[in-house]
Amino acid sequence: MTRLAAAAAVSVAAGQGLEAAETAIRAGLLRLGGGVLEDLLAADPGYRGPRVCCGAGHQAQFAGYRDKTVGTVLGPVRLRRAWYHCAACGHGSAPRDEQLGVTGQGMSAGLRKMTARAAAAVPFAAAARLISELAGITLTGKRAGRRAEADGQAAAAVIEARSAAAAARQVILMPGGDPPDKLYIAIDGTGVPMVATETEGRDGKGEDGKAHTREVKMAVAFTQATVNEEGFPVRDPGSSSYLATFAPAAGFGTLMAAEACRRGAGRARQLTILGDGAVWIWNLAAQHFPAATQIVDLFHAREHLHELANLAARLLSTGKQDWTAARLAELDNGDIPALLAAGRDLRFIGSLATERDKALHYFETNAHRMHYAWYRKHGLFVGSGTVEAGCKSVIGQRLKLSGMRWTEHGATGILTLRCQEASNRWDEIWPQSRDQTQAA
Repeated sequence: MTRLAAAAAVSVAAGQGLEAAETAIRAGLLRLGGGVLEDLLAADPGYRGPRVCCGAGHQAQFAGYRDKTVGTVLGPVRLRRAWYHCAACGHGSAPRDEQLGVTGQGMSAGLRKMTARAAAAVPFAAAARLISELAGITLTGKRAGRRAEADGQAAAAVIEARSAAAAARQVILMPGGDPPDKLYIAIDGTGVPMVATETEGRDGKGEDGKAHTREVKMAVAFTQATVNEEGFPVRDPGSSSYLATFAPAAGFGTLMAAEACRRGAGRARQLTILGDGAVWIWNLAAQHFPAATQIVDLFHAREHLHELANLAARLLSTGKQDWTAARLAELDNGDIPALLAAGRDLRFIGSLATERDKALHYFETNAHRMHYAWYRKHGLFVGSGTVEAGCKSVIGQRLKLSGMRWTEHGATGILTLRCQEASNRWDEIWPQSRDQTQAA
């Protein structure tokens, strides 16, 4: 400690200020702590006798000691441990690595957790700079990114396995706490820019007809117990949990159903599915929760109505605003039969009639999901803004920045980390870090 004080005193005396003294002391403390940790680990080199089980039913023989450098929150630490070799399998292992959770790893669990949190929040190069500035640990952006993607992907594999087990009734998800009064599952999707190999052979909306993005499906589960003074529903603070995946609709449905059950869907007095009208959303809702109330997002419905109004303007020389206002009132009241009747009165022929029928089809197929006056009377949400905001904040603000192109593996890892963070479940993915990495 005398040396640390001397280094700090030199910095202050040289006119470098308090920050330089703080930095010098921290660097010294990290070196000191790293040495203490190294000595502590050296107390047990992992020798378990002349032979140990290799894990595949054979006996691995002691082959001496080998050194390994592990990055920790105190800096790099040298680990000397017993090495065993299995002649039958043709590979070696160190029991001490498994005990410490660093089998096949160059980072301790503590540094991996720190790295994942930073890399989930900001681009990888910036994450490495943050770790260096805030923790005094030097990493490259590439190393930080690879480690975070791998740990996030491992967590995603565990979540998927649990969801599949729940779907197969091999495990029962037991929600904690009191049953929710009103539970909502809001569902939407958004595109994430991908590298060319991830979109090869896929049609897209660009001028070249090729896809440059892949859809990520997102679900947000949240609860509601009250309404405000004006009678509008109020989301329970801190109640939102998020999941996102590149999986097709069936795989997404399994994840969504498991998360809904974890949140108490089977015990909620009122379960509601919110969506924008996409057929795949309602197919999943009917499959997994046939008794749930289905509500089409009112603001998407209004957008479709304005498209119909723009079409109607071709026949209405005057009075378009009045016509639109009347239809919006019918929509808000849930009077879809009146809205459809007014739409059919638009006597188009040819291609315009086809456009009219297409616009009306949206309201015909979703009429039973548009009883907005009734929903509001009973204090229910009628908008899917929660999941749309999630698509922007959880996905867009990290994975859709300028110039970004992702692989599915990397994007899945970062998405999983960000969903866990947004759900206030970050620590749940780390107690099993060793098993997660091996599973992935």
